[in-house]
Amino acid sequence: MSKLFSGAEIVFKCLEDQGVEYIFGYPGGAVLPIYDELKNHSSIKHILVRHEQGAGHAAEGYARSSGKPGVVLVTSGPGATNVVTALTDAYMDSVPLVCISGQVPTHLIGTDAFQECDTTGITRPCTKHNWLVKDIKDLSKILHEAFKVATTGRPGPVLVDIPKDIQFAKINYSKPKKEKKLNGKTQNKFSQNDIDELIHLISKSKKPVIYTGGGVINSGPEASETLKEFVRLIGFPITSTLQGLGAFPGDDNQFIGMLGMHGTYEANNAMHDCDLLINIGARFDDRITGKIDEFSPKSKKVHIDIDPSSINKIIKVNLAIVGDVNEVIRATIKKISKKQNGLNDSNKQQISKWWEQIQKWREKNSLGFVNSDTDIKPQYAVQRLYELTKNQDTFITTEVGQHQMWAAQHYKFNKPNRWMTSGGLGTMGYGLPAAVGVQIAHPDKLVIDIAGEASVLMTMQEMSTAVQYNLPIKIFILNNQYMGMVRQWQELLHEKNYSESYSEALPDFVKLAEAYGCKGIIATNPNELDSKIKEMIEHKGPVIFDCHVDPNENCFPMIPSGKPHNQMILGPNDKEENKITGKGKALV
Repeated sequence: MSKLFSGAEIVFKCLEDQGVEYIFGYPGGAVLPIYDELKNHSSIKHILVRHEQGAGHAAEGYARSSGKPGVVLVTSGPGATNVVTALTDAYMDSVPLVCISGQVPTHLIGTDAFQECDTTGITRPCTKHNWLVKDIKDLSKILHEAFKVATTGRPGPVLVDIPKDIQFAKINYSKPKKEKKLNGKTQNKFSQNDIDELIHLISKSKKPVIYTGGGVINSGPEASETLKEFVRLIGFPITSTLQGLGAFPGDDNQFIGMLGMHGTYEANNAMHDCDLLINIGARFDDRITGKIDEFSPKSKKVHIDIDPSSINKIIKVNLAIVGDVNEVIRATIKKISKKQNGLNDSNKQQISKWWEQIQKWREKNSLGFVNSDTDIKPQYAVQRLYELTKNQDTFITTEVGQHQMWAAQHYKFNKPNRWMTSGGLGTMGYGLPAAVGVQIAHPDKLVIDIAGEASVLMTMQEMSTAVQYNLPIKIFILNNQYMGMVRQWQELLHEKNYSESYSEALPDFVKLAEAYGCKGIIATNPNELDSKIKEMIEHKGPVIFDCHVDPNENCFPMIPSGKPHNQMILGPNDKEENKITGKGKALV
């Protein structure tokens, strides 16, 4: 008779078969059988977080930086509800997560039992799919299916809810049948006609722009290399969403910076004036499009995406190409290279005047700022951090707010999977636990969370996790004592009514660091910034760096809400266009 395995054992057998090395979790009554079994599986390391939200964000950081799915283990009731924010974050940003939650025994479901909640009901809107396991016979199949759903097509989070009695029940276990690896290729619905039409549009264009998003990074490292080859071949300017940074080298001359609400002057103007817009793996998000009826009004629009539901959802396009972006770009390069299609030097000559215009926009130096000898400007702090870390293979996470935008603007990313930030959901508290996950995935690399003092306090308890596992994460806090982006909107949109955006009581971050058992550093003067940053980098353990920056600095450039891309506020003295209407307030 073959050996019978408990539900808890089957969970680990499935994880082992899927090649899982780390799980991020927090124990509780409904998952104790799984935790009992943990000791028998040395190949899987459990990372004990301090809050389930932290588990989810750590798993996100691990997934984004490694390309592997993140795995989360939480208990029923509040354990499951605490992870909802991270699941929603992963859903919005297309991050592959597998969340395993405990549930009360099947006979108690629906009785308002202790720590019971409708986990599958609650998480249905924020996962790609979820399952409530009602029979031990289904457990193995469901778990393997969960990994498949999370990692194929457009990646995203899934949840498997396992009642406690299912964890104790026993059954035979057999490995899943080997099937052809689904790496998104099955989603390729594009034809040669699509490629021919794309090449035709490319050959006719005089003012083109390539617009890339996180889909390029999700397609794998090869996609970024293919993208570089494509951009070199056709000579077009390229811009990126927040999530797409690093897919194309940030210091390359063809890269015209990030676009959108806090994008560069040249990227946004190019987007507005172009005659051909090629969207590769990006959503037409509201932070990018601004005023929809005035978004890139004169352009033919191409949208390449693996997710057909993202196409024509917000912006109607002239050519929709459904497929893995690497496959689509590769097929395009192959066709261009084979026939030349007139896309040689003549094409680059055709767009030379366009490049001249872009250069004129560049001369505006829209990311410039007035530096100070007495106060640390936040832009300057990020620039110095970049200069002192750019020669290392550095991984950056952020929280959400002004510091996030300054990091995106002033830290240049030349490789994919080096930039982890909360884009779609905009989750304060994301960066610190995400840094924990990144450091787990890359133990020998430099991992820095560029943080704001308000955001980082939301999940500060995860410093205990960093100390426990000796993870040398660096928390670089741009401390302006305000919820900076809230304060900025209040200044520009709400007649300087700074309602509840100032933090009246902040901890001494150096003492807080010491309380957690790690190193604390403070900088208040620009002259000491470099030496203090070097001290942070050289320290072998986790660090909290309290960098006091100018509290009144705003993040520019900025497209005011309700305005098109060619109407930007370039700085505090830009009065002419610094007029935000009442209608605009409602759109921010």
